[in-house]
Amino acid sequence: MVKLLENTFRAVNIGLVNEIALMCHKMNINVWEVIDAAKTKPFGFMPFYPGPGLGGHCIPIDPFYLSWKARQSGFECRFIELAGQVNASMPAYVVERVAEALNTVKKPINGSRIHLIGVAYKRDVNDLRESPALDVIELLAKRGAALSYTDPFVPELSHGGQVMKSVELATALHAPPDCTVICTDHSVFDYAMIAATTTPVVDTRNALQQYDAPTIFRL
Repeated sequence: MVKLLENTFRAVNIGLVNEIALMCHKMNINVWEVIDAAKTKPFGFMPFYPGPGLGGHCIPIDPFYLSWKARQSGFECRFIELAGQVNASMPAYVVERVAEALNTVKKPINGSRIHLIGVAYKRDVNDLRESPALDVIELLAKRGAALSYTDPFVPELSHGGQVMKSVELATALHAPPDCTVICTDHSVFDYAMIAATTTPVVDTRNALQQYDAPTIFRL
């Protein structure tokens, strides 16, 4: 129960900040700046950050297990399940942002070459379990995108019965894709190179926070 509380605490707070991110986008507010300002308070605030969804073997799963177990005792975990719904919706929101980014260059998702940067579920690991990048790949593929990815920690992955292999970042950006999506902010990536691209970049991790260009679309 202690472990379930710990992971549910994180999942619920990530769900909250993901919802705040969705709201801030509608209100044209930079959610990352809001969080940075809020965390200057010396007490009473713990920063959580939005992203493309939850990954790993614990945080996406444990809250639903807890909710299922509670339901067996006649208790409904409405708060926990709502957070789960918000977090589960984030990959679809990322695809919406990709569509918005491509729209600025008068291109649809269908037929566009979209390159994902990072597919592991979190920074600097090779773990693909429950990675939101896999959901983003699936959703983009259903809409007709031609997909590729770069992740030095994940040399290859299987999608739709086909094996995709990681492409060197410099190679991928040499002939720029129609849109680039940063799903996992590995520390080994050359973010200056990514920011310098002339095509849209959807940054779901605020990895390009020090760069400001009209081609950068933050979560």
